[in-house]
Amino acid sequence: MREAGINEGLIKDCEQIMQTEFSEFYRQLKLHYEEHLDFIGSYQQQLEGVNVEDDTRTVHDESLQLMKHEFSCSGHGKFSEYSTTESSDDVEKQELEELSDDEVPCFFDTKESFSDTNVISSSSVRATDIADEICSSKDQSDGRDMMIHVETEPMHYHKFPPVERRKKMPDPVEKEKGVSLWSMIKDNIGKDLTRVCLPVYFNEPLSSLQKCFEDLEYSELLDKAYEYGKMGNSLMRILNVAAFAVSGYASSDGRLCKPFNPLLGETYEADYPEKGVRFFSEKVSHHPMLVACHCEGNGWKFWGDSNLKSKFWGQSIQLDPVGVLTLEFDDGETFQWSKVTTTIYNIILGKVYCDHHGTMNIHGNCQYSCKLKFKDHTLLDRNSRQVQGFVEDVTGVKVATLLGKWDDHMHYVNGYDASKIKVSVVPRDASLLWKKNDPPANPTRYNLTSFAITLNELTAGLLERLPPTDSRLRPDQRYLENGEYEKANQEKLRLEKRQRMSTKLQEDGWEPRWFRRENEQGTYRYVGGYWEAREQKRWEGCPNIFGELSNLTTN
Repeated sequence: MREAGINEGLIKDCEQIMQTEFSEFYRQLKLHYEEHLDFIGSYQQQLEGVNVEDDTRTVHDESLQLMKHEFSCSGHGKFSEYSTTESSDDVEKQELEELSDDEVPCFFDTKESFSDTNVISSSSVRATDIADEICSSKDQSDGRDMMIHVETEPMHYHKFPPVERRKKMPDPVEKEKGVSLWSMIKDNIGKDLTRVCLPVYFNEPLSSLQKCFEDLEYSELLDKAYEYGKMGNSLMRILNVAAFAVSGYASSDGRLCKPFNPLLGETYEADYPEKGVRFFSEKVSHHPMLVACHCEGNGWKFWGDSNLKSKFWGQSIQLDPVGVLTLEFDDGETFQWSKVTTTIYNIILGKVYCDHHGTMNIHGNCQYSCKLKFKDHTLLDRNSRQVQGFVEDVTGVKVATLLGKWDDHMHYVNGYDASKIKVSVVPRDASLLWKKNDPPANPTRYNLTSFAITLNELTAGLLERLPPTDSRLRPDQRYLENGEYEKANQEKLRLEKRQRMSTKLQEDGWEPRWFRRENEQGTYRYVGGYWEAREQKRWEGCPNIFGELSNLTTN
């Protein structure tokens, strides 16, 4: 520095300035550190002074209020708009070009809070780790306001009891026989297809009633959505609801066998205290084939009915779902949506696989709604199974973008960037909402998930409480699970004959036992009483639908 003509006095002045700045920085850092220690100490005292089991709701509300006041953040201004992901590339480019110079897309790091909507990122945090998540706080010494960014999830103080479920299916009693679809078609040429009994080898050991509950494998997303809503974070609530709506398709990957078609009046219950949910479903109509379900969780209820309209296209079968699913939280916020189309390819030749495609609209009755686009499968598209969408508020402003794959994960980002959405790699600034669970350690030939393996389990204690209509008591399905294929085929043939009587039963005025329709075209709603009857083991009005034909009774 001397060679450059700078004198020694100037050098000392610079050194003095640097030392002063470092001293001030150290003082502020120490002050912030002490404030954070005091905050953590007072927070832990609150936790230690409350009985969690008796006063769970009180502790939760106090902690949320504390988080709300301590971790507020300043605003970023209005959010930039995103294009609708259901549009083609040309439409997306056009929307981007229509932005004026004053409306250049503004991108934010998702580690920052959504200021205008109190959005909180979905990264985990513990009460004892809050100090690690604090980036900055308000400087008390000079009055300068500094933003605090906290990455957190809703704190769950409710603890569900652990329940031991089976990890594998029973070992098959018989060796499986190969079945040729061509030979089956050839043998039934000219016959009434409604009277053709498909071999049991084409089925998986689950009914359509149980498959309804399989859609709730990731019900913890609804628990999170409920907690976010209690925190006043409506945007994170609908983001988790959207992730839940997509997650129900993950179990269909690699599932080539069809579920059993329930008999009229067949039911299924699922009491999963380890998940905090209780589920019930019933086949309420034979023509059209309708299955109704009702599920209760922590602060939410989920219900709906479903029917499939099928179209045969030679090499593929298209299944169009009919029916509305409803999710209602205890605070009154409700979301409704319908499922997208499913197509099964290569029915005759080639490797059979399925794909889901179409637009899913999730309508909310409060602040936000969501639109998701399940991309159509194409032979040249390497990035198949993609789901793209956005969340918009009541004014039509798009405030968040969703992207992922229905068989693996869902993420969200803040801001619109077509280059991020159109690639198969998840953007670095995206936050994870949902990730598919790992496959079971003991895989089955049906490609059942670990959760699906538990659905048809029948224990001695459970058997004593079930009504005679429960799917777990269906003999052909039970024989198939045990690998007793000959017995399964015989029982399936017997029950198929019985099933053909369902049309006459329905015409004679048969009514569902546990569900009633809101109106002529409305959704079937659970009328209550099942769990009370289960507790008392009173099943009057529940016919022995799996017995002999001579034992058939109606309600």
